[in-house]
Amino acid sequence: MRLDFFVASTSGLSRKEAKRAISAGRVLVDNVPCTRANTSVCETRKIALDGTPLVLPGARYLMLNKPAGVVSATRDGEHATALDLLPAQWRAGLHIVGRLDRDTTGLLLLTDDGQWSHRVTSPRIECPKTYRAWLAEPVSPAMLEQLAEGVLLKNDPKPTRPAEVRQLAERIIELTITEGRYHQVKRMLAAVGNHVTGLHRSRIGGIILDPALAEGDYRALTADEIASVG
Repeated sequence: MRLDFFVASTSGLSRKEAKRAISAGRVLVDNVPCTRANTSVCETRKIALDGTPLVLPGARYLMLNKPAGVVSATRDGEHATALDLLPAQWRAGLHIVGRLDRDTTGLLLLTDDGQWSHRVTSPRIECPKTYRAWLAEPVSPAMLEQLAEGVLLKNDPKPTRPAEVRQLAERIIELTITEGRYHQVKRMLAAVGNHVTGLHRSRIGGIILDPALAEGDYRALTADEIASVG
């Protein structure tokens, strides 16, 4: 794979940060500085960043800043998928952990570790997920109270679990839920008489979307991030 992809997948750096580190001569390949990000490398090469050896992990854990218009799927006949944003050699075996709607942006997790993925998404674990929602109508105190207590969704006999909700502006809220029902945030706002015009996920468990990641960019999760969910 390309050197910048290797460095990004083993160091926690984003691709842009990895390219900068390579250009600065901080990366050694077989003990020799390499400043070309597109250099082709393999696992048998000795690669180090600032003197620290880099090794591909046994399992892969990535965060992706999903743009609008990209679907959370491995294949789609009409639209670009989250996996299309990754290098071709990385895609095999990866799956998406907790999908986002095509028009929803923000934190998306990908892995090839099925057990970890199940722990993150299992309803029994109640892993919190935080969203920022832009709304069509001003938020009232009654709406905030309803969301915090739990609401009954259309065509769903069981109310949602209590949520953490914080008003950021007249038509913007931050909502943290511990479930993953179909289109849940949008349906919750509809249930209290409002309408979501924009939605962005910023956090899953202890994993916060890296502010250094541009839309469409990704990086490997750190060991602490991997351990913080599930």
